[in-house]
Amino acid sequence: MYTSIIATVLAAAVIKAAPTSTGSIFPSRTVPLTRVTHSVVAGRAGQLIFDPQNVVAQVGDIVEWHFLPMNHSVAQSSFGSPCVPDADVSTSFFSGFQPTTSGQAPNVFQFIVKDSNPIWYYCAQGNHCESGMAGVINQNFSSANTLDAYKAKAKTVQKTVIPPVVQGGAVIPNPNPLGGF
Repeated sequence: MYTSIIATVLAAAVIKAAPTSTGSIFPSRTVPLTRVTHSVVAGRAGQLIFDPQNVVAQVGDIVEWHFLPMNHSVAQSSFGSPCVPDADVSTSFFSGFQPTTSGQAPNVFQFIVKDSNPIWYYCAQGNHCESGMAGVINQNFSSANTLDAYKAKAKTVQKTVIPPVVQGGAVIPNPNPLGGF
């Protein structure tokens, strides 16, 4: 019986990896942390994508971006204006550029989800956004504002706008530099 319990637990772990648990990296006075972190990889397999591109998160969850070669970032925008920083600079985020020539960048960017509204984001490097390097947290699946629609709008953008300052989250040392991304 002991062997079958271990086999069942191991099989469940192989089938689907759950979000990782974190400690309190930066306390929030307004949003209690859930201790759940969702990892998003920027530039997996040398492609201009975020993986996953669509994150479903609870209020208090942390979304953590890991950056692969060459140079990527994550910046919040709005559905109506892809590849442009969100107009509300008091609540929007930007990771700054996180370059690396191999493996993962030495730092990650963490953002605490503060509400259940959709949060649209893009990579501000070069033409990455126009090429489809975009994502969403908590897409409303009953709305016409889909990730595919956002990316289609992004293809028509003349030039990606780089936010002026790093803000809205935390750039911290990579807690899992050998994560195998």
